[in-house]
Amino acid sequence: MASAVATDKIACNWFIKNYDHDPGTNAVKVISADGGTTEIWFDLRDYDAIAFVAVCTAGTAFSMTLMEIVASDSEDETDTSVTQIKTSGAITANSLAKGAFLECTAEEVSHLASTYNLRYVTARLTLAGHANDNEAQVIVFAHARRPHDAVTAASW
Repeated sequence: MASAVATDKIACNWFIKNYDHDPGTNAVKVISADGGTTEIWFDLRDYDAIAFVAVCTAGTAFSMTLMEIVASDSEDETDTSVTQIKTSGAITANSLAKGAFLECTAEEVSHLASTYNLRYVTARLTLAGHANDNEAQVIVFAHARRPHDAVTAASW
């Protein structure tokens, strides 16, 4: 028999979302689902920790060669404040069985913010061999500073 208990501990404390990364270029690019037009950033005002999981979806002819967490004082990849927080180092993630995972805390970002007010974070991927397809799936896990209540499957 299924449980009748309405549990929302994870849904209220964590933001979890999947993005179909479609950068529109082989160059390094922050998460974007529409060919690089709209960048996806996360405001650390709302989260105290964030993690990214990325895997290539296009098969062995293509690969992800680098994953980074970057921060900025604006939601703009071209801003001069963009600062690397973490890096995977050189990788060859060329199948669904291979990928990268990086995480950081708001305190780590704050510690590196000597010149700029680094408030926004995102993942930045370098992909090789493909520019015009949905190359990677990126799953974001962000821990809420102030948990929400009554989150249901139908409410998000």
